[in-house]
Amino acid sequence: MPSTIVHAAVAGLIGAALLGSAFDERALLVLVVAVAIPDLDSFIALVSTAGHRTSLHNLTIPVAAGLLWYVDVHVREESLLRSRWGGWGVRVAWVAILCYGLGHVALDLTDGVANLFWPFHDQFYTLRGEMELSNQRGLVQTFRDSGEGFLLFEPVGTSTETEVTTGVDPAEPADGGPPERVFPLFGSGLELLVTVIGVVVTVARFRVAREIEG
Repeated sequence: MPSTIVHAAVAGLIGAALLGSAFDERALLVLVVAVAIPDLDSFIALVSTAGHRTSLHNLTIPVAAGLLWYVDVHVREESLLRSRWGGWGVRVAWVAILCYGLGHVALDLTDGVANLFWPFHDQFYTLRGEMELSNQRGLVQTFRDSGEGFLLFEPVGTSTETEVTTGVDPAEPADGGPPERVFPLFGSGLELLVTVIGVVVTVARFRVAREIEG
C-alpha cells in the first residue's frame, strides 16, 4: 500500500498543478495534512473492526466535504471560507478535498483495498489488473473477472471478513511471539519514482514562483 510519504508527494503534484498563485508553504501544509488524514484510521483499528482502510478510507468523507464546500461558496450569501481566507482559502479547500479523495483513497485502491462507500455500504474494493487493445481480441481487461463490483473495482470483502494490518495494528504471529511492526515506505519502484517526481516538481514550483516575484 502507498505510504503517507507517497501520498504527500502526490499532494504536492496536485497542488502545483491546480493551485496557481495560491500555491505557497501554507497551502502545501494544508494539502499534506488533508492527504495524510485517512491513515489515522490505523489507530481506530485498535478499538473497532471498522478501522484501517474503512472509517477514513472512503469516498463518503470527500463527497460530503465537497458538498459543504459548494454550499458555502455558491449557495450561501456570504461564504465563510471567502470571508476568512479570501480566494486563497476557497481554492485551497477544494484542492485539499481532491487530495483526500484522489491523492489518497483512490491511490490506495491500486495497491490494496478501500471501503469506498462505508458506512452506507460495507464492502472493500480494489483496482488491480491490466487493460490492453488487441487486434484479435479487442479491448481486454482483467480488472474485474466477475460480474460483481463497481465500474472497474473488484469487490474483496467486508470489514469483518478482511483484515488489513499496519505497523500500528500488526498481525498476530502464528507462533505466539511478539508481532513484527512494519511501516512501509515504498512498495515498488513506481512509488519511489512518483515520490521523487512529486518532490522535484513541488520544489521547482516554489523556485519558479520566487523567480517571477523577484
